[in-house]
Amino acid sequence: MKRRLVVQTMAALALTIGLGTGGAQAQNKEIVYLTPGLDLPFWRYLSKGVESVAKKEGYGYQALDSHNSAQTQLKNAQDAIARGVAGIIISPTDSSTAPSVLTLAARAKIPVVIADIGTNSGDYVSFIISDNKEGAHGVGKALAEALKEKGWTDGSFGLITISQARKNGQARTAGFREAMKEAGITKEAGLQQMQSYTADETFKFTQDMLTANPDMRSMFIQTDQPTVGALRAIKAARRDGTLLVAAFDGIPDFIDLLKKGEIVASGMQQPYLMGVRSAEAMFTHLKGGKPEKEILVPIVVATSKNIDQILPTIKETVFANEVQ
Repeated sequence: MKRRLVVQTMAALALTIGLGTGGAQAQNKEIVYLTPGLDLPFWRYLSKGVESVAKKEGYGYQALDSHNSAQTQLKNAQDAIARGVAGIIISPTDSSTAPSVLTLAARAKIPVVIADIGTNSGDYVSFIISDNKEGAHGVGKALAEALKEKGWTDGSFGLITISQARKNGQARTAGFREAMKEAGITKEAGLQQMQSYTADETFKFTQDMLTANPDMRSMFIQTDQPTVGALRAIKAARRDGTLLVAAFDGIPDFIDLLKKGEIVASGMQQPYLMGVRSAEAMFTHLKGGKPEKEILVPIVVATSKNIDQILPTIKETVFANEVQ
């Protein structure tokens, strides 16, 4: 609540001081992408997708890193608006902080496209989102099948999630739990929410879960790089081979981890494709068209069994051609 109050206060000050004369008008042929944190591969891949379309359209492009801070996100938005950019694409730090940015942009008459995560309120041109609930449901189904093959359905499962203040986080948790319930696996070891989204943070969460739940047979880690931290913790506790790990999103390391079975499944959003679709929606609007209000990008459920088959597709749409 305190953070939200600070953000709202900053937004109010910006409206009264910086935009009090009616707002900056878009003059520059530049697209800005406000991202939670470029240290996470997912956002870097999405940024590349936006950039590819912006350059194709002859526009300048800049990604501004919010470092998972709502205050930094708002300052980045103010800077972009002051420059009179043609459009803003935002992946909010969470759904509750997006409205402050949308309010500033609306006052300045700068169009905004939301790429993932979502917003609790506010006006925007289009919202590009993955089917997080269905994707997580697919991950849960794959994990449940693998548990059944090993005869491990009587153990508990743990969740290490992205912020549950994010609509996509809520959807991932709901979809996964639904799949596990359908499989008759209902014993939940616990849920920890990420704050820094690092492998080290998830390493500690996993250590705590393993210690408190000796019967834990599986884990669901809701984003990519932190999954590596969970795998390290499992090995450090000498529990590898005693429980299964499912993930979400994807980094190049996941390809070998899936092939080796160290990760059973990962619901891979297609961030590069999401970036492309976000920028396409923006330019449709800038050219006088009306893009769809919500554009759904499918999630690819990669498993140890299908990774070789789907690899040619996900090299571009997931990994932004960073994998050879």
